[in-house]
Amino acid sequence: MLWVLCVALVVLGLAGTVLPVLPGTLLVWAGIVLGAWIDDFARVSVTTVVVISVLGVLAWALDYVAGLMGAQKAGASKQALVGAAVGTVVGLFMGLVGVLFMPLVGAAVGEYLAQKDHQRAAQVGLATWVGIMLGLIAKVVLSFIMVGIFVAALLI
Repeated sequence: MLWVLCVALVVLGLAGTVLPVLPGTLLVWAGIVLGAWIDDFARVSVTTVVVISVLGVLAWALDYVAGLMGAQKAGASKQALVGAAVGTVVGLFMGLVGVLFMPLVGAAVGEYLAQKDHQRAAQVGLATWVGIMLGLIAKVVLSFIMVGIFVAALLI
């Protein structure tokens, strides 16, 4: 029964890497730790769990920092950063499309209110969106690496 829960946590976590309502990386990590614990850390060592944990923290951090890095690289104003944050929160209530595109809209609106320049607002919005997409891709890749390390440890 515990192995079923382990697999369910990992699968839900992988889904959560792209779905906004699930804490994807945390669920993947929890499933892996549970799997290591079930086996009394015999096949999946504590060292392996630590490596997976570091990857999980990195994935979590990239998820939150990537959009801000994209906005800052474009020279976004403080209003654009606030707009991206507000857009992210509003997007959570709009499903996947909202999560993917509302930060772009929020950053663009914030930058427009600060600079009154349509072209600049569009550039900042796009840079914020690219940062968020790169963060999402990195989070998905790192989550699959975490699972791959776990499966390899189980099989070896």
